[in-house]
Amino acid sequence: MSQGEQVLIYPIPSDAALEPPVEWAQLQRKCPVARVTLPSGDEASLVTRYEDVKRVLSDPRFTRPTHVDDAARISDNESGGVFNSEMATAIPQSGEAHQRWRRMISKWFTVKRMAALRPGMEAMAERLIDDMLERGRPADLKASLGFPLPVWVICDLLGVPDADRDRFAYWSDTLLNLTRYTQAQIDTAQAEFVQYMAAHIIAKRAEPGEDLLSELITNTDADGGRLSDATLVATGMGLLVAGHETTANMIGKMVAMLLADRRRWELLLADRSLVRTAVEEALRFDANAGFGMPRYLGEDLEVAGTVLPGGTTVVCSMAAANRDESAFEGAGDMDLGRSPNLHLAFGAGAHSCLGQALARTELQAVLEVLLRRLPSLELAVPVADLRRVEGLAVGGLREVLVRW
Repeated sequence: MSQGEQVLIYPIPSDAALEPPVEWAQLQRKCPVARVTLPSGDEASLVTRYEDVKRVLSDPRFTRPTHVDDAARISDNESGGVFNSEMATAIPQSGEAHQRWRRMISKWFTVKRMAALRPGMEAMAERLIDDMLERGRPADLKASLGFPLPVWVICDLLGVPDADRDRFAYWSDTLLNLTRYTQAQIDTAQAEFVQYMAAHIIAKRAEPGEDLLSELITNTDADGGRLSDATLVATGMGLLVAGHETTANMIGKMVAMLLADRRRWELLLADRSLVRTAVEEALRFDANAGFGMPRYLGEDLEVAGTVLPGGTTVVCSMAAANRDESAFEGAGDMDLGRSPNLHLAFGAGAHSCLGQALARTELQAVLEVLLRRLPSLELAVPVADLRRVEGLAVGGLREVLVRW
C-alpha cells in the first residue's frame, strides 16, 4: 500500500468500539504516509508511526491550517468547525504571538494549580456518584459522571454558570462537527456561542471575579499587551469546548477499558498506587480518540521516505502512533504499570494540549473515587454492544452502562 496506490476513507472505521482499525498496523508497516479522503471529500496525507507523528507535530514548518492556506477542508461545512472557524483564527496560531498567548493561559493550568483543585473535583465526583446511586442501576456513567464533572470544573475556572451546560454541550458538538450537523445549524450555534461569550466578557469586565477570564481581561503580558475582545471570546469558547468534551468522553472510555477485562479493575482495587500510570495507559491505549491533528505544509518536505509537496495537508493520528509496536513494547496490551509512557495523546511541540494537567487530574480523581465508592462496578452490557460516537472530531462512546 504505497502513497500512490490506494486512497482510504478517513477517519478509518473500526468494527469494535474499543479496538483500533486493523489498517493502523498495516499502514505503519507498509505505508507510513497514506493518501486519505476526508469527510469533506478533499484529500490529505495520513501519518501513523510514532516517530513521524511526533516529528510533524513538533516541526514548525507544519502549521495549523487556516482560512488563508489552500488546505484541505476537514468537514463539508464551509465554516464554523473547530478546524476552520473564526474562533481558530482569532487566537494567534504560530510564532511568538502564539507563545505569548499560551504563556498567559498556561499559568492557570499548572500541575500545582490542578493539585489544589483536586479535592474539589473529588468532592464533586462523590456528589455525582451519590446521585447516580440514588437513581439506581443500570446507570450511564458518561451521562452521570463523565460529562457533568469536567463541565463543572471548566465552568468554575472560567466563571461561567454550570447551569448552562446543556447549551455548551450542543455548541461544542457543532464546533466539533465532521458529518453530523448542517451548515445552517452550525452557523446558528456559532453565533449563539459567540454572543453568549461576548456578553459574559462584558459582565466580567464590569465585575471581575477570581476566574481565568477575569484575569485575562485585566492582566497584561510581559510586553504590556492585552488580549483583544475577539481573542478573549475565542479563548473562552476554545477552553470551554476543549475543557469538557475530550475529558468527558475520556472518563467513559477509560472506565469501559478498565471494566472490559475485569482483571484490570481488580488490579487497581488491589493496588491504588497504579492509578496514575493506569490513567496514562488509558490515554495511550485509547483506540477511539477522534480525528487527530491536521497540519499544513507550506514547502516541499520528506516524511518517512515520501516527498510531500508544499500545500499538502497532513493528518497526524496520535491514537495510531500510541499503538505503534516500534515505540511501545506490547503496544496492543493494556499495561497499567507502564512507565515511562511517552504517549502522544496530548500532542507534541508548540501546540501540545494546554489543559493536559487538568485532564490528568480529573481522570485520576474520578478513578480514585470510583474505586473507593464502587469496587463492584462492572459493565451492564457486553463489550461488543458498546457504540462509538459518530460524526464528531472527538472520539467517545455514546453511553457507558454500568451496574454495581
